[in-house]
Amino acid sequence: MRTFGKWLGRILLALVVAVVVVGLWKREEITRLLAVNSLFAEDKIVHNFSHMDDAFLSKPLSRGDGPTAELSYGAEYAPSAPVNDWIKARDVTALVVLKDGQIVYENYFKGTQPDDLRISWSVAKSYLSALVGILLDEGAIASLDDPVTTYAPKLKGTAYDGATLRNVLNMASGVTFDEDYLDPDSDINKMGRALALGGELDDFTASLKDTFTTPGSQWQYVSIDTHVIGMVVRGATGRSVTDLLSEKIITPMGLEHAPYYVTDGAGVAFVLGGLNLTTRDYARMGQMFLQNGRYNGQQIVPADWVAASTAPSAPTAEGQIGYGYQWWIPQGATEGEFMARGVYGQYIYINRADGVVIATNAADRKFREAGVSDQNIAIFRQISAALGGT
Repeated sequence: MRTFGKWLGRILLALVVAVVVVGLWKREEITRLLAVNSLFAEDKIVHNFSHMDDAFLSKPLSRGDGPTAELSYGAEYAPSAPVNDWIKARDVTALVVLKDGQIVYENYFKGTQPDDLRISWSVAKSYLSALVGILLDEGAIASLDDPVTTYAPKLKGTAYDGATLRNVLNMASGVTFDEDYLDPDSDINKMGRALALGGELDDFTASLKDTFTTPGSQWQYVSIDTHVIGMVVRGATGRSVTDLLSEKIITPMGLEHAPYYVTDGAGVAFVLGGLNLTTRDYARMGQMFLQNGRYNGQQIVPADWVAASTAPSAPTAEGQIGYGYQWWIPQGATEGEFMARGVYGQYIYINRADGVVIATNAADRKFREAGVSDQNIAIFRQISAALGGT
């Protein structure tokens, strides 16, 4: 009996040692997974959204060594009572409003700071779209109607075989992808866990086999479509999105702060939602698109791409919000009214007729509730209208 006890004790000791060794070996992955599991917790979400590099692998984007394209200040805008109520109700953390390229309102909430690098979520998609427009103009990408497999052969035999670059830009790939953030077993949450554990998103994307319709026939928001766009960009150029975006957009714009991308385990940028910038720098992006791709004294994004990408070209159903090439067009939009949009309340809203850009970041855990998106657009339009005649 005593021999058995010694034997059992040795086994238990070996198991404890094994657990400790594995814990030390996988410490970073375990830490990231725990951080991801509490990413949206009510008491942590505001902090987390300004410190995404604590939870995920990341890679900086150089802003170059040129001067900052300064934003001057114009006549101050005083928010109305409904706007102030909206700021509180939607857990807004930052709001920057430009009129004719000047800051007329800038404020930060819930303990956040002007220099915080804030997560874009799907606002990042519009940045990648701008990069595609540049590469198309330069000839690195031949045509939007090229199959994605021309540039990303890893996708042959997958759900994306047969989809074109235009299809994925329009979110009309026809690929089955469950984007329910509340379902822990949804595709979007499986992808998030893979990202946290250092998996490779190219492999995850290539594992998708199911489609629900033919490419180009129906619009359905599928975030992984944007990763495919990133695969096309990398395949067409032989370069990383991080380097390309830095060279073609970030450096010429003269941003205040060097942004960073969340990345997967292979160092590939999480292009569908992992860009992190200050709110002022998000506003600069909006101003560039308001000015038809021109900013900081140079044409950065081709004007014809700005027009094409912000027009409602996707095959959306009657009554749905409009969608272009990774840009949103609100229902009833005036000419030159469009926006980049991300979950939890991230927006860059542009109203060219009024000369207004609104950049907002938030930690809105109720962003999916009925009417919230419509309320956000209504507030943006109210702010824009108040400034339009000034």
